[in-house]
Amino acid sequence: MNVQNPSRVADLHALADGIEKAALADLHAAAPEDLARRIGLQAFEAGGALVSVVGGDPSIVLNRTSGLGVSAPVTADDVRRIRATYSAAGVGRHFVQVHPEAGLTGLARWLEEAGYRPQRRWMKFIRGRQPIALPETALQIREIGPEHATDFGRIVAEGFDLSELGAELVGSLAGRRGWRLFMAFADDRPAATGALFVQGRTAWLDWGSTTRAHRRKGAQAALLARRVAVALELGCEAMFTTTGEWVEGDPQHSYKNIQRTGFEELYLSCNYAPS
Repeated sequence: MNVQNPSRVADLHALADGIEKAALADLHAAAPEDLARRIGLQAFEAGGALVSVVGGDPSIVLNRTSGLGVSAPVTADDVRRIRATYSAAGVGRHFVQVHPEAGLTGLARWLEEAGYRPQRRWMKFIRGRQPIALPETALQIREIGPEHATDFGRIVAEGFDLSELGAELVGSLAGRRGWRLFMAFADDRPAATGALFVQGRTAWLDWGSTTRAHRRKGAQAALLARRVAVALELGCEAMFTTTGEWVEGDPQHSYKNIQRTGFEELYLSCNYAPS
């Protein structure tokens, strides 16, 4: 996919931001009412961003403000409201994710004044409709439903440092419309996970995690390829995913798997966390 044309790039940035926020919002919507209450779910929009608050889980993949400054202007009041909401929910560590060009509005100064400091950025990736070859693996890759919701949540929790409630929340995606969940099995034992969220002709790949006992066996490469193949079958024109930016000395397993699956770097999303 050619992402060089400036106007086209802006459209793709907005598309990437939109599908990521839609997937995060739908995770909130998937939670049963009792779970939403127990885990302290809140979600609202501020400055064009989705503010995801999960008071009962400490993970920044759940407690993050996604897409600040992409689709709407941001004000100092927006930043203060975001910080106050997380504080009131008892969430110490969280991410405010900012489009790289949003700092031109004075946002960086407002974030600093609110006590936020820059953290490691996340790279957004894009893929088009080029064909995909499924890699060989000794693991069995299967699409799963609600019967494996607990296993799915447990494996994701291991990879993303989620609480038991966070695992239950992610597991609630199993069988939900718009989501396709996949699992790698080793001798019929759940070993790794991956999720595909589709909205129209756009797809978001998320929740890739592997149990410690089965890492470095090609599970994530196989799960990525399978999800891409399904997205192609569904007619998706653009697929997006994300992982931490390239840092020297880091093995970058996820980054390399994403690139091997035909994804291209799109842009670095800036992350801010309370100091």
